[in-house]
Amino acid sequence: MVLNYIWIAFFLIAFVVAMGRLLIGGDTTVFTNIINSSFEAAKTGFEISIGLTGILSLWLGIMKIGEKGGVIQAFARWAAPVFSKLFPEIPKDHPVTGSIFMNLSANLLGLDNAATPMGLKAMQQLQDLNPEKERASNSMVMFLCINASGLTLIPITIMMYRAQLGAANPSDVFLPIMLTTFTSTLVAILAVCLRQGISILQRNLLLFFGGMGLLIGGLILLFHSMEQEQVSLYSTLFANTLLFTIMCGFLWSGVRKRINVYDAFIEGAKEGFQTAITIIPYLVAILVGIGVFRASGAMDFLIEGVRMGVAAVGLNTDFVEALPTMLMKPLSGSGSRGMMLDAMNTYGADSFVGRLSSIVQGSCDTTFYVVALYYGSVGVRNTRYTVQCALLADLAGAIVAIAMAYLFF
Repeated sequence: MVLNYIWIAFFLIAFVVAMGRLLIGGDTTVFTNIINSSFEAAKTGFEISIGLTGILSLWLGIMKIGEKGGVIQAFARWAAPVFSKLFPEIPKDHPVTGSIFMNLSANLLGLDNAATPMGLKAMQQLQDLNPEKERASNSMVMFLCINASGLTLIPITIMMYRAQLGAANPSDVFLPIMLTTFTSTLVAILAVCLRQGISILQRNLLLFFGGMGLLIGGLILLFHSMEQEQVSLYSTLFANTLLFTIMCGFLWSGVRKRINVYDAFIEGAKEGFQTAITIIPYLVAILVGIGVFRASGAMDFLIEGVRMGVAAVGLNTDFVEALPTMLMKPLSGSGSRGMMLDAMNTYGADSFVGRLSSIVQGSCDTTFYVVALYYGSVGVRNTRYTVQCALLADLAGAIVAIAMAYLFF
């Protein structure tokens, strides 16, 4: 229901802004730009879905081997002390716990191509447990909000972009990103726990978040003592080595259980192909709405309005130039990445705006894309309070990103 209102709002606001630009500003190209943008967005949504087909088939095939080989169940047992508190509706030792564990682990390592198929597999399993198939369950809401908050331990992609654009020290945003993304994830979990009546003061949860804090602190100290080339080399090497080790481990588990690993892979790969086809209309719908909103100039008007409001109360407006990245991040991953690159190209990779845009880009995920993709894959229409809690995490991430940028730079 929330997505329905947001989608309608994109078009209505775009129409009002476009009519104003035509009648008042005499911009005769605005509606042409909107239509072209809608066509391009629809094409992009289709291409993303088709592009996911191979990745989904690969990883859901591997996941099926791991499921039949007992590895997923083992992951479920390891994660149970924490996940049983955050996802109390999931039965003990259910395979979905292992799938969620795999998805979140891949996200932590920045392995997006592996994280998405694992997340979609988890959603399918959560849907099997869901008594109301068109309404998101509590576990689905929690899972989606954690995903949308975008917790990543190693923001290697952001540092690579900064290196390519000539930053003197591309990893100088590492610490601010770590602090920001940890905050946005914590806010997401707290918001959902509050709505679902889950106490955050439970021993296992306190130990988990305390351990995460220590891990982040350790990584900060480790990477702070290394050169940028070493950070890129070792983090990429570790992530990819771990990923291939997991693949081989799943295959070995199948061999050890004496199952036909090839047939198991094919069975899972078929599920991946069907999932990729299922999500096409959902992605096309949300991307077209976002494209229309951007092409109408509504985003530009919003940014200028914020600039005027901030200046009117006498506050520093340096951060306003990074607002395009902040506002685009919940809407479009490629759009926000483009905004970040544009900011670094325009103002410099080592400028305040360039660094702030990098922090924002690495601090959270693309909320509407994640919601449309994951819920669309299982046909859930009533997302309940998922979008509100995820956007609250995005807002917290944006505010902390601004604070970190002023604090460090």
